Amino acid sequence: MAAKAHFLAFDLGAESGRAVLGAFDGSSLELSEIHRFPNGPVRVLDSLHWDVLRLFQEIKTALGKAAPYDLQGIGLDTWGVDWALLDAAGSLVGTPYHYRDRRTEGMMARVFERVPREEVFERTGIQFMEINTLYQLYAMSLRQPDLLAAARTFLMMPDLFNYWLTGQKVCEFTDATTSQFYDPRAGDWARELLKKLSLPDHILAPVVPPGTVLGPLLGGIREEAGLGAVPVIAPACHDTGSAVVAVPAAGPDFVYISSGTWALEGIEVTAPVITAETLRHNFTNEGGAGGTFRLLKNIVGLWLVQECRREWAREGHEMSYDELTRLAAEAEPFRSLVNPDHPVFMPPGDMPGRIRAYCRETGQPIPETYGQVVRTALESLALRFRVALEQLEAIVGRRLSPIHIVGGGSQNRLLNQFAADATGRPVIAGPVEATAMGNVIVQAVARGFIGSLREGRELVRRATDVREYEPRETAPWEDAYGRFVQLPAS
Repeated sequence: MAAKAHFLAFDLGAESGRAVLGAFDGSSLELSEIHRFPNGPVRVLDSLHWDVLRLFQEIKTALGKAAPYDLQGIGLDTWGVDWALLDAAGSLVGTPYHYRDRRTEGMMARVFERVPREEVFERTGIQFMEINTLYQLYAMSLRQPDLLAAARTFLMMPDLFNYWLTGQKVCEFTDATTSQFYDPRAGDWARELLKKLSLPDHILAPVVPPGTVLGPLLGGIREEAGLGAVPVIAPACHDTGSAVVAVPAAGPDFVYISSGTWALEGIEVTAPVITAETLRHNFTNEGGAGGTFRLLKNIVGLWLVQECRREWAREGHEMSYDELTRLAAEAEPFRSLVNPDHPVFMPPGDMPGRIRAYCRETGQPIPETYGQVVRTALESLALRFRVALEQLEAIVGRRLSPIHIVGGGSQNRLLNQFAADATGRPVIAGPVEATAMGNVIVQAVARGFIGSLREGRELVRRATDVREYEPRETAPWEDAYGRFVQLPAS
């Protein structure tokens, strides 16, 4: 048996962070979780922040647990848009904000007063969401200009942790593109856009491609964790970028949905698609691995169910996701629908109450039971998938099929079947561990253990047990779709 090469992948998700050990023997890839820790935002007064120092301690704890293995690489990914500032000494300027903080409310309109919406899109190709880095940074320039003035370096969140691990101040491409101030045509930050908004561009670190070997672990961390000079590699540091690497697709016309707290629905393209049609449907062109871009739509995913579960647990009714899904399967179909992307559902809090209020305000029956509430969320999410699919097909001018659902949400069999029924497309669900798997594959390619990302995807296809769902009983979904597209989005 060939000796195994080991890689450590850190995936900081919306509910938890994980350290996953990948073992590659030349023909197969095995993953095992060696450390898990919570990763929710921390409320301080009226603001939501990243708990960055605790998270870094968890990262070092995981490094210690990985010490017995001959690691060939370490890679970290998390979600996009969030960021940190460093001063001249390399220390944090303030505590990084969490994207669900409400300080960006109204900031898009303020930006458009200075730069037209169409120009922002033409420069960046990125969809418009108030959580984007551009509006976060603009909010700081208006409300905390002293903090911004003290900054000497801007890093996205995975870049901050990579800096603490290696001392290297760079921004990885896939995550940098989510900022909405990276110009994919120029291959550089959208500096003219920032200047028009009086935002500093001298603080922006160089952008490096996924697969860049940043350098070895710093000596102090090596000593603390009991590791050698293990190279830290920037994978696709945006978690969706890593997940898409591990989509086990065989043909060119597939759609992926990276399903979790967010549902990222899109396709791979070799160049950004910055057109009037893309702008009209508010799609985004985020960087991908291997010279690709991810033409996709950010959809609020299982966040609604996650927040409902948290709220019910606070009320003393602790239920598993499997139990909630079972209750949803038993509930009456298409009783009520919501638009998951409505701004009312964005902040954490009483999600069952918000779903009921939305249904009341739109003249629908109010979901009362746990099953009714969860079924409302899942059916609505599946219908949202169909809207995004039809928009994608309008943008690229061809039929897209099948749909690959990867990530934690691929375990929800009810949602997977709903997606097949709502879209009329076959759904292939798996792998669950797509993000960690893609993270490890990019590391292995960077170190020469795998020849290319294409070979990595073939490896996933051979090694992954997937579950297929065929459309059935689509007629009731047609009626529900007609109701869904009439619902208010804001």
